[in-house]
Parts: sequence; C-alpha cells; structure tokens
Amino acid sequence: MKKITFLLVFIFAISANAQEINWMTFEQAIAAQKKNPKKIMIDAYTKWCGPCKMLDRNTFHNPDLVAYVNKNYYAVKFNAEGNETINFKEKTFGNPNFDPNKSGRNSSHQLAGYYSVRAYPTILFLDEKSDFIGPLVGYKTPKQLELFLKVFKNDDYKNIKTKEEFQKYSSNFTYKFKE
Repeated sequence: MKKITFLLVFIFAISANAQEINWMTFEQAIAAQKKNPKKIMIDAYTKWCGPCKMLDRNTFHNPDLVAYVNKNYYAVKFNAEGNETINFKEKTFGNPNFDPNKSGRNSSHQLAGYYSVRAYPTILFLDEKSDFIGPLVGYKTPKQLELFLKVFKNDDYKNIKTKEEFQKYSSNFTYKFKE
C-alpha cells in the first residue's frame, strides 16, 4: 500500500510541474485581447501532419518557451482542416467541404485560406488589434521559435526591412531558451 501511495504522489508531483501552453480557441483569444491586449500566436496544424506533432511534442512543451508564450501571447490551436465555425472581423469562416468520414487529409478551413496557409505546420502571428503580422512555416525548435516570438513581441520586426537586416538581427540575437 505504501508503494502505491508513493507512486501516486510521485506521478502527481511530476504532472503538477509539467508546464503547458494555455491554448484557447481563436474566438476566445480575440475576446481576451479586447480586455487585455496581447499579440496572438496561432498554431495552424492538421491531424495527419507529422511535423505538427513534433512541434507539439518537442517545441510546445519546452519550459522556457511555455513560460514566454503564456506571459506574452494568447496562444491558439487551430485545426486548419477542421470544421469549427469562427466569427472574425464581421465574417464567418468555416469548412463547407469538410468530410467527417475522412481520416487523412481534408479540405482546408476558410480561415486558413484567409491567412494563405499553404503548408503545415504554420504559426501565424497577429498584433494586439488582431491584424496579421506574418506566418512562420514549418517545424521549429524552441530556439528557432524564440527568435520569432521575441522579434514580434518587441515589435522589432517593424524596423527590419530587408533580408540583410534580418540576418544581422538574428546573428546578434541572444538566445535564452534551453533546448
């Protein structure tokens, strides 16, 4: 009995220390943004996408990244081939060609089309007024994503106009997230 009690306490302690990003729906993030303005980070994924699953497992569970995102962003999980109805900017976005019987690829959600998502995963960034800043396409490690989280959060992207300026910015960037 003592071994079972110890095991349960151990499991509880580990799960209590596990950090998670505070994911919300798109509409919840927009509503939260109206009360407390923050930028929005949207993980546009699909159920069948291998790199999307790696991003979830490897990047979105990194303790440094989790703490930074939870403090500075509203984080949205968005199935870019799902059938959720989303009301945004006086428009309704859905997936009229969604087939619930498909287990693999499905039709694209209209919101994915609105943001021109063409590959998965794509991380979309919106400013404090829900205006589109830009996409980040493909799998990223915590350190790779750190650069973009901070360049958008600090509005440094507004001063970067060329590829050369971005290369200079990134070469001078000090990474803090541990891998």
